[in-house]
Amino acid sequence: MTLEAYADTILPGEKRDPDDRAVAGVSTGGGAVASGALDVLRTEEGGMGPALDTLADLLNDHATRYAGEHGLTLDPAVPPFVALAYDHRVALVGQLVAADHPEREAWVSVAMFSTIAFDAAAHLHTVDALAAGHPGLTTMGYRGPDADGLWRFPSFSYGRVLARPHPDTTPSGSPA
Repeated sequence: MTLEAYADTILPGEKRDPDDRAVAGVSTGGGAVASGALDVLRTEEGGMGPALDTLADLLNDHATRYAGEHGLTLDPAVPPFVALAYDHRVALVGQLVAADHPEREAWVSVAMFSTIAFDAAAHLHTVDALAAGHPGLTTMGYRGPDADGLWRFPSFSYGRVLARPHPDTTPSGSPA
């Protein structure tokens, strides 16, 4: 729940249900949580899995300290970071990713994995993610493959060729 709240702070989405406390609900559509941020964080390839419990504990410690410094009363029914209002979550995350924070690399990494879940659905096969209506890929207008399962781009994304190939480029696209 704590890391979901962190991911939602990075890329907010709408609540999954009215009782959802991890997702603040400050945005419409699916954000990092609905895009699978925790699944991406848990992947073996990312290497973050073994550290997630420790990171959640650290984040809650920071939230408790932050609340004390700002005279906030936290709801004991949820983890401290989850109990923070969205604007306070944003302020705390800003402190954690600041250039001078000693844990910066860890918190930036969690933020990056949250973004990767939205931008690339890195934990899913792209065809499956599109078929399931993945929030990030859908929001970005990612087009699915042709009927034969291959992606083709018959027109340039900017509507024009941006650069001509170097005259010594081989037919395979390699430089001479």
